[in-house]
Parts: sequence; C-alpha cells; structure tokens
Amino acid sequence: MKCTGCGSDNPENAQFCGGCGVSLSASTPTAVGIDAAELPMVDFGTAVKLGFQRYVDFSGRSTRAEYWWWCLFTVVASFALFIADNLTGNSSLGGLLDMLFTLATIIPSLALGARRLHDINRTGWWLLLSFVLVIGWIVLIVWTIERGDKGQNKYGPDPRQA
Repeated sequence: MKCTGCGSDNPENAQFCGGCGVSLSASTPTAVGIDAAELPMVDFGTAVKLGFQRYVDFSGRSTRAEYWWWCLFTVVASFALFIADNLTGNSSLGGLLDMLFTLATIIPSLALGARRLHDINRTGWWLLLSFVLVIGWIVLIVWTIERGDKGQNKYGPDPRQA
C-alpha cells in the first residue's frame, strides 16, 4: 500500500505509514458524513508562516501542531532576544529587542489562541482564563492539548481535512 503523505511503500495490512506515521486508511469520516483525507501535520516553518499570515484573523480554526509550533517559536525567539539584550547592554529597559518582539507577536498569539479554542468548539473569549492564576492556565493548557472536533463545527471546517 502506497502512502499518500510521503509516497513510501507499506505492507497491505499496515494501518500507519512506516515512513511518516500517517494513517493509511483511505479516508476518515467527517461529522457531516462526507469522506475526506486527513492532511499531514503542520511543520515548524509553516506554523510560523501561518501565524504571521493570519496576523489578526480571529475566525476559523487552527490545529494543535500549528498552535504548539507557534508557542515554541515565541519562547525560543524571546529567549534568544533576551540573551542578545543582555549581551548588548539593553537589559536596563527590560530588554528592548525582547519587548519589541513581544509587541510584534502578541496579536497573532491571541488570534492563534482563539482559533485553537475554536477547533475544540469553544469561543476565543475563554482566553481570558489566562488572568486566573494557575487554575486558568491549567484549564487552557488542557484545552489546547485536546484534539479538535472532527468535521465542521460552528467556527468552520476541520483544518486537518482536505
């Protein structure tokens, strides 16, 4: 059986591709009863690109991979800029480069968070839970780890389906 994701050959009885891990079933049923193939997971570069392309797009849905790759990007870049600020002596202002980066990424981070919550059929207003110390953070982390709804929900089509 040939994998549609990477093109590698697999045994006929295989359920998943040995090369890329994609499900080898012909299609997955959606909530509306139409069969559609599942798209491969978003990679790091694509997630960062989508984060900036959909800068102020608070509508629609985003996958777990897109959300967590974006989180990794913001944490690593912020840490690198914090170090650069300290090396250049800009740390007295709270880290000028890090502060500018944070200002540049706060809106796409909020938009992506809202789209991620839309994927599990929750409104983006739940992001306000981040102001509830510890308990709010735990709830939001659990929700962002949760797999999104299969098929269409009230926020749009499934981003994992072609």
